Amino acid sequence: MTLVAGIDSSTQSCKIVIVDAATGALVRTGRASHPAGTEVDPNAWWVALNEAITEAGGLDDVSAISVGGQQHGMVVLDAAGRVIRPALLWNDTRSAAAADALNAEFPDLAERTGSRPVASFTSTKLRWLRDAEPENAQLVAAVCLPHDWLTWRLRGFGPENPELTELVTDRSDASGTGYFNSVTNAYDLEVLGAALGRDASALTLPRIVAPGDRAGIVASSVVVMACGAGDNAAAALGLGARSGDVVVSIGTSGTVFAVATTQLPDATGTVAGFADASGNFLPLVATMNAARVLDSTAALLGVNHDELGVLALEAEPGADGLVLQPYFEGERTPNLPEATATLFGMTLASTTRPSLARAAIEGLLCGLADGLDALVQQGVNAQRILLIGGAAQNPAVSSIAAQVFAVPIVVPEPGEYVALGAAVQAAWVLTGARPEWTLTLVAEPASDYRPVIRDQYARYSAAGSPAS
Repeated sequence: MTLVAGIDSSTQSCKIVIVDAATGALVRTGRASHPAGTEVDPNAWWVALNEAITEAGGLDDVSAISVGGQQHGMVVLDAAGRVIRPALLWNDTRSAAAADALNAEFPDLAERTGSRPVASFTSTKLRWLRDAEPENAQLVAAVCLPHDWLTWRLRGFGPENPELTELVTDRSDASGTGYFNSVTNAYDLEVLGAALGRDASALTLPRIVAPGDRAGIVASSVVVMACGAGDNAAAALGLGARSGDVVVSIGTSGTVFAVATTQLPDATGTVAGFADASGNFLPLVATMNAARVLDSTAALLGVNHDELGVLALEAEPGADGLVLQPYFEGERTPNLPEATATLFGMTLASTTRPSLARAAIEGLLCGLADGLDALVQQGVNAQRILLIGGAAQNPAVSSIAAQVFAVPIVVPEPGEYVALGAAVQAAWVLTGARPEWTLTLVAEPASDYRPVIRDQYARYSAAGSPAS
């Protein structure tokens, strides 16, 4: 049996899966936690990665490996390969004003890069660095993303080496920087230079490695490395998503994305025109508030997640008119970084534990359904929804999703699909062909679309007040 490994270095933790390259069958796993916060020292990711590899039994019998990781995070290095400052993560919104400035300077950013950047994007974080920490901005010799940096470290590079050596990445993660054109597969140095306030031609940027091509080998081993991917693109690979499939993921963030054969740029910024990890494109809508909406509501009600679901199903669709606009941490889509959550429709009849539980689930899902609408408006063919993430396994969430979405829903078995997608890349680099692994489904909730849920959610404006 030939074994390959896939890594998911996410916001909260590092996971590794080691699988049979022929079938994708899981052999063993490992996991380690990441520090909390919206800025993190990348060395904490390296420590967690090594802990996860050790827990999984090491790489001695593994033939290839690939790293999937959280998108957008800004990792800046000096000429000696040292990390200059803690990485700013995708959910750090301090660069909201910088995003506005870049969009004003480059009104055609959606055409140039596929996306209109918001505070999540790397380019906006570099502009923030230029303005808030000019002394650090002057030290920058290389810019990369979390998965790029971990791939670089696995290959044996780092500050212990006398000089900065080659970084590598893939189209999917590069397309989330805000300074990469995934149609031409080239960096937009004018945008990058404007972001950092420097001549970008002097910077070291990761080389783009194509799907199926080698990125190098793990240091002091014969383990082949694939190019890696951004987390959502890796999840699409792990699920085997094809045209017609839409993935709705409920994790730390909420995402709605689909595989497309052409780029679908959206000048409004609602849909990000990312690349996927197979050579195609991955139009995507992201929300900042997802599973933690349920965490917060469950804690408020003094119940666990299963009990929250039971409570929610005691209320009728529409939660007796109670609507939760779940912008607890600001919001990315719509772009409201300073927003807060709001409850609407509170009456003596609606203000009950079951209605609040249901309003939390409906509010979370309505935000994602708005994202699906935006994808369809851009030309995405939506025939089936693959509902993933820990919350998807809650029967209440999946059954209410079948009432919120007008597209049929299937729920794959629980799995580390980002890590599994990275393992697909690892198997691909060994054989030269994308593997076809079987996807097991655990639920197919009956379609039960209830327009009342979406209609009453839509009555309230994105600004958090009743729509006129």
